[in-house]
Amino acid sequence: MPIDTLAAEISRFAQNDGPLQTAISPLTLYRSSVKTEPLPCVYGLGLAVAVQGAKEVSQGDQVRVYGAGQSLLTTVDLPVVARVVRADLATPFLCMVLTLDARALVQTAAEMKLPPLSRAMPPGAMSLCEVEPRLLDALVRLVRLLDEPDLAPQMAPLVQQEIMVRLLAGPHGPHLRHLVSSGSPSHHVARAMAWLKQHFSEDVRMDELAASVHMSPSTFRHHFRQLAGMSPLQYQKQLRLQEARQLMLNQALDAGSAAARVGYESAPQFSREYSRLFGEPPQRDIRRLRDQAESGVAELG
Repeated sequence: MPIDTLAAEISRFAQNDGPLQTAISPLTLYRSSVKTEPLPCVYGLGLAVAVQGAKEVSQGDQVRVYGAGQSLLTTVDLPVVARVVRADLATPFLCMVLTLDARALVQTAAEMKLPPLSRAMPPGAMSLCEVEPRLLDALVRLVRLLDEPDLAPQMAPLVQQEIMVRLLAGPHGPHLRHLVSSGSPSHHVARAMAWLKQHFSEDVRMDELAASVHMSPSTFRHHFRQLAGMSPLQYQKQLRLQEARQLMLNQALDAGSAAARVGYESAPQFSREYSRLFGEPPQRDIRRLRDQAESGVAELG
């Protein structure tokens, strides 16, 4: 089955630029008829499949570009900078994103007979692969279920289960299995990341966080950087800044209040670090985002 088949199915539903949250809650469709500016955002555990155009995703100092027929898997909550790099009115960027359930992955992996993991493989938090034909077939069937709203609640979980099985058994499998394998360094670091996501506004002693996942500070920092592409402190900082941006945008907080809410004691430091990540000071950035929202211009994560 060619990737054009999935592109045609997605384009039937995603007819306007921006994200489309579908009736199948883990499934989001995206369309952009223009190239976009770099946008800092957080990718969670999920699979993104490009079917037309191309997108660039930067994770720390690693840059990946994925286009038609390629899939990008993210195994942990990861601050990234993303932008559409190939799109126009005739051939817009089209993509589907399927959020994955960590507990279901653990259970599914435990029930499968999978080959041993290679210790030599770097356990990165992202992997980029060509979409295999049988996985593509399952993805097409999932999108087509949007035409059957009465059957989708019963059928979609079955197709999602098939997709998880094929991901675990396919090229993305080792990355997922490093995450779900209890006792692996990736599993320990993922636990620490989950804790940081819940407590990013607190003052955190990274040595104590390392001890909580039974790792020495140096080993913890090494594996954290290997998985996330950044240090634990950089990870916490980006989570804080992303949350502050959402607070200013959605709750109309001023910069000082948002900075304090996410754990900053120094407003000037917050403004400097915000400008470094988002490209301009808080007030100017939020004004630009609101102007874009009013004019109907959507930024894609």
